Amino acid sequence: MEEPGIFSTLFSPIEFLFTTILNFFYHLTEAAGFGSYGVAIILLTVLMKVLLYPLTVKQLQSMKAMQEIQPKMQRLQEKYKDNPQLMQQKLMKLYQDAGVNPMAGCLPILAQMPILMAMYYTLFNFDYGGVTPSFLWLPNLSEPDPTYALPLLSALSTFVLQKVSSVAAPPNPQSKIFMIIMPIFIGWISINFPAGLVLYWVTMNMVQMFQQLWIYRDTESQEVEKKQD
Repeated sequence: MEEPGIFSTLFSPIEFLFTTILNFFYHLTEAAGFGSYGVAIILLTVLMKVLLYPLTVKQLQSMKAMQEIQPKMQRLQEKYKDNPQLMQQKLMKLYQDAGVNPMAGCLPILAQMPILMAMYYTLFNFDYGGVTPSFLWLPNLSEPDPTYALPLLSALSTFVLQKVSSVAAPPNPQSKIFMIIMPIFIGWISINFPAGLVLYWVTMNMVQMFQQLWIYRDTESQEVEKKQD
């Protein structure tokens, strides 16, 4: 199978690391008596999400802070809509007073991109060493899912993750359209992707959902404690 992009070499050091870890997890499953690349992919994905958890926390905290000042932002935008320069000054003052950085939510995403891209290239072109990597109903993780069940799960998990994420995201008129288009797009491209890559995407979405729900619950508990004090 050919490399899926000319920029894959940019991520080759991280790709080599992921390949090594993936093979390590596979050997662990072999030692346990069942030798599953599917389980190895799930373990690698969970490990990656655990390591990136601090960035996820920062991203969600920034999104929540932006949501809290959203009404004030809208009032300023309406009041100074005929004076964009003054509106920007007022918005920057609002951000400063609230201790909010509007770019803080983007920085964790940008920091994760090299890792996510390296994972993509790792699984897209992974060499299973002559082993037929079957997993559950999937006959071969190196080939697309012939039942289309995994692409359907990728679309569904993407949709649910977006719904969970929207709890902390500032309201956006375009978000409803995006929440429909994005899962459909992910499901459609997943039809032709190797099942191992799609398994990674579904696992990543599920772990992200659990992480976000945990962070939301922890944040709400802290707010309740502050009110009680």
